[in-house]
Amino acid sequence: MGGIEFSDELGRLIERASKDMEGFWGDVARELYWFQPWERVFQREKYPFFKWFVGGKTNISYNCIDHNVLNGRKDKPAILWESAERGESKILTYGQLLTEVKRFASSLRALGVKKGDRVTLYMPMVPEAAIGIFATLRIGAIYSPVFAGFGYRALADRIENAGSKVLLTSDVAYRRGTIIQLKSIADKALELVDGVEKVVVLRRGSEEPPMRRDRDLYWEEALEMGEGEHEAIPMEANEPAFILHTSGTTAKPKGTVHTHGGYQVHVYAMGKWVYGLNESDIWFCLSDIGWIVGSSYVLFGPMLVGATTVMYEGTPDYPSPDILWKIVEKHKVTKMWVSPTLIRSLMKYGEDLPLKHDLRSIKFVASAGEPLNPPAWEWLQKKVLKDRAPVVDHMWQTETGGPIVGNPYGISLLPIKPGSATIPLPGIEGDVVDERGEPLPPGIEGIFVCRKPFPGLIQTLWRDDKRYVEEYWSKIPNCYYTGDAAKRDEDGYVWFIARTDEVIKIAGHRMGTIEIESAILTHPAVAEAAVTGMPDPLRKEVVCAFVVLKGGVEPKEELKKEIIQTIRNIMGPIVVFGKLVFVTKIPKTRSGKIMRRILKSLVMDKPLGDYSTIEDPTAIEEVRRALGSNPP
Repeated sequence: MGGIEFSDELGRLIERASKDMEGFWGDVARELYWFQPWERVFQREKYPFFKWFVGGKTNISYNCIDHNVLNGRKDKPAILWESAERGESKILTYGQLLTEVKRFASSLRALGVKKGDRVTLYMPMVPEAAIGIFATLRIGAIYSPVFAGFGYRALADRIENAGSKVLLTSDVAYRRGTIIQLKSIADKALELVDGVEKVVVLRRGSEEPPMRRDRDLYWEEALEMGEGEHEAIPMEANEPAFILHTSGTTAKPKGTVHTHGGYQVHVYAMGKWVYGLNESDIWFCLSDIGWIVGSSYVLFGPMLVGATTVMYEGTPDYPSPDILWKIVEKHKVTKMWVSPTLIRSLMKYGEDLPLKHDLRSIKFVASAGEPLNPPAWEWLQKKVLKDRAPVVDHMWQTETGGPIVGNPYGISLLPIKPGSATIPLPGIEGDVVDERGEPLPPGIEGIFVCRKPFPGLIQTLWRDDKRYVEEYWSKIPNCYYTGDAAKRDEDGYVWFIARTDEVIKIAGHRMGTIEIESAILTHPAVAEAAVTGMPDPLRKEVVCAFVVLKGGVEPKEELKKEIIQTIRNIMGPIVVFGKLVFVTKIPKTRSGKIMRRILKSLVMDKPLGDYSTIEDPTAIEEVRRALGSNPP
């Protein structure tokens, strides 16, 4: 591959995966525990559907906890919990975790949760969230995590789509010293949906939250209902483990479905190959269980290899800007996972703060969520870590479950090129192609696709096979469509550029433009709204909104603030605005579709390209004037 030489082991793995996909993934899967072996590693169904490890029976909760206890790790720390918000910490060994998971699994059974039922988690980063996840999986139910920073409408949409029977939540959450009334937000969401029979509330605050006694009960009350210790149910490899919602091109988020078998194999393999995870690691992944990274690599990835994982409640610079470095020093963290946004947020405090701490335990740092720009890489790699440990970029999605492009540190570290995610990993047939699926030469921008399924790739969307086919397998012939623009260089390294669909990535987290527009339209003063992304030095991208007011409504600064607050109430503070401007018209096609491509070009001050289908060309000048009089 160009001028890059692969080690013998890396070259062998890539070649084996290409020539014998089933043998390759079968060998990886055998490293995990199976109650019953599979009949077939891979099974094609009607295009584009497929299955992995057909007939095999496993349980990801069992492999993460029971299997470690049975293999001599009963007294080893599984979770090191640190709450910067409350100044608290806690250690859960694998044995203690198993006891708590068994107890709560029995509680869920007592609440009527059966195999295949859905349980939504709307919880902070606390040990009980992990216990709830593993207990749900243990009894064959399906968990659906929702980020505790989301507002009531986003939560309601996700509960409704999953069809959840039980909601696990907390009375309050904490963010930068502020108390968030999580239970009240959950109550407001439940006014919009039906089907939730029980709400289990973890009590953390000093005041009693609002409780509906025919539906709500405290965590301790739920535990008292359980009888005995529930054993793990063997699950067929293709049965769902969890539903995680991600933004798409419509107002409703899509429920990606990950399974007990294929997903588990992928997360385990990539944890070893990309992060070099092993049982001796103290692993610190800075993510939330409401996102795919939280499930995959706060919990499953490190625990499948028997490592110790640090679970963190808090932001990266509160109550002090060196809080993360204190935790690294305290626990002698060996490997870390951080986002580019997090790195940039710490850069502003300089390198003197981290250098006050003993960081010599760090052997490796991974970053993902968006491309890691060279200045952020150089600050962490050179100034903080002094080149003692590699800082590597990599790429994956909610839909892929784990990494698909990266630098395989656990096999053989390749030369680091800041800004590049490196190469498609073993077992991933990734390519940069044009709209017909033809490979593009080095340096030419195209779409990054995967030509074959792999175990971590979702097999469908929850209750929506049609949307799954349309969004992922119909845009480029015979390829999984990632929606990410990219190019290759002469060495085969992949450089990701931007999203190609109507999705904004704020601090690496995907938000659908239409979902945000729908929230804006709930304000009584708004007649129309259009949203696109705009650059931001810290978060990489934030929201730029164009709002048409109803007749007779005056465009005032206070109204602008009110609309933004409405969105934050509905969708949560994760929706960060760079601009909101009032206009009298929005560029649309003659068929009435908003021309977001034109809006993006105007925001970025780039050529507009062909807009011959526009209904009213004067809308372009209207937007241009509004942007000119409303600097960021």
